[in-house]
Amino acid sequence: MSTAKRKLLSVLMVALLCSNLSWSANLDKGPGTLDPILQKDYIQNIMHKVADWQLDSWTKTGFRHAKVDWTNAACYTGLYALGSMPNNEKYLTFLVDIGNSLNWNTGRDRFMADDYCIGQTYSLLYTKYQDKKMIAPFRLLADSIVAKPHDESLEWKNKIQSREWAWCDALFMGPTALSYLSTATGDPKYLETAVKLWWKTTEYLYDPVERLYSRDGSYLNKTEKNGKKVFWSRGNGWVMGGLVRVLDNMPLDHPERKKFETQYKEMMAKIVSIQQPDGSWHASLLDPESYPIKETSGTGFYTYAILWGLNNNLIDAKTYWPVAKKAWAALTTAVHPDGMLGYVQRIGGAPDSVTETSTEVYGVGSFLLAGTQLYDYMATHPKAK
Repeated sequence: MSTAKRKLLSVLMVALLCSNLSWSANLDKGPGTLDPILQKDYIQNIMHKVADWQLDSWTKTGFRHAKVDWTNAACYTGLYALGSMPNNEKYLTFLVDIGNSLNWNTGRDRFMADDYCIGQTYSLLYTKYQDKKMIAPFRLLADSIVAKPHDESLEWKNKIQSREWAWCDALFMGPTALSYLSTATGDPKYLETAVKLWWKTTEYLYDPVERLYSRDGSYLNKTEKNGKKVFWSRGNGWVMGGLVRVLDNMPLDHPERKKFETQYKEMMAKIVSIQQPDGSWHASLLDPESYPIKETSGTGFYTYAILWGLNNNLIDAKTYWPVAKKAWAALTTAVHPDGMLGYVQRIGGAPDSVTETSTEVYGVGSFLLAGTQLYDYMATHPKAK
């Protein structure tokens, strides 16, 4: 056999071997089956991995932030979502233990939304277990919030954040807590206050042209290196996460529901238009090259909000399902072998750098919220690819 023929035969054998390996690797999936990361077992397993890493971290090294802090409170929302899935009661037990250790109190800065973000988890736990002690302290605070005039300017000065929702992050912290309390108690006054104050903050911080929120009044005229306005990814992720959680507690015939749904669709169309090729969103939404790497806390909240919209038939699958798939892929590739979620921007109020090893509890919360919505979507759309 000539040298040329031997080389050709070798190439053909290698090609056949590669083909067989590829076929073998996909044998259990069958023809035309799902991407592995979209399979329900995978979704639940990686959520367990991320959640358990966080619980182990708290158990072994303690809480880096106060248990009542907004950082942890955002994480609790994801843990509650995971705990509400079948056979995941241990996560709810963990949250009940936290509530008991705090005597079901909110934070010291009584009227600052960050300090009562935890109220949404208290209300969810009360709705499940019907133990009045879980919401008694927060309900007293909420009554005081409802009674306040809320007539101050939202200009970023004089510690306005201790009295009003003057920064966009607050829209995940405050209106959600009040909305879930309305659902838990059946009293609409908490939701009505949430709606009123949502639109007050929106009037001040929302840019109707860009369809994005400035972080607070000090950012209204700030620009990035490329000349575009500063719109922070996680800040707008807080808004989108808060928006769908308020909608979750708003009756279908509520007079303001259509207005909320319209804003959801406006913002979602914008967010989708600036998704990066790898499926993520960078820290700065309109100048992604200023921080040219994925950021998982904002990406997690956007993924959560997109999938919530798909699950609630607010947006069409043809346009938004491919976006959600890419975003989920970006999130899953940020999970370390031990379950730590990386690429989470540190605490701040503006776009900033991230690394593969940067992590924070609110990133875990957004990841779990996204994962539970994806699990629900795949349960009702088993042939989605």
